[in-house]
Amino acid sequence: QVQLVESGGGLVQAGDSLRLSCAASGIAVSASNMAWFRQLSGKDREFVAYITWTGETYYDDSVKGRFTISRDNAKNTVYLKMNNLKPEDTAVYHCGRHNGGSYLATNNYHYWGQGTQVTVSS
Repeated sequence: QVQLVESGGGLVQAGDSLRLSCAASGIAVSASNMAWFRQLSGKDREFVAYITWTGETYYDDSVKGRFTISRDNAKNTVYLKMNNLKPEDTAVYHCGRHNGGSYLATNNYHYWGQGTQVTVSS
């Protein structure tokens, strides 16, 4: 049974940093392409960052230079380090395992975590 569990969210001020974690079980993150998406209530889930099993990384332009996706194979965990947070980064952040096709499309992800709330005050 595959399970993804996100943690690390919280309420911070603009300019602060957070590190989100996505602990995986039932899959090996070292052999998986993984991503972070975020979602506001009533809105579609939007792409944030992606890491391939070979370690290549891709980012949405809105977070490039501020966010870093990484993984720890020994802990079977994917991370999202978020620096210089802005109020517009406020959302529920979800990690997902990519199954193929465009990594930007949410329907190409078979497994999702429940999400962790990030709130950035101005």
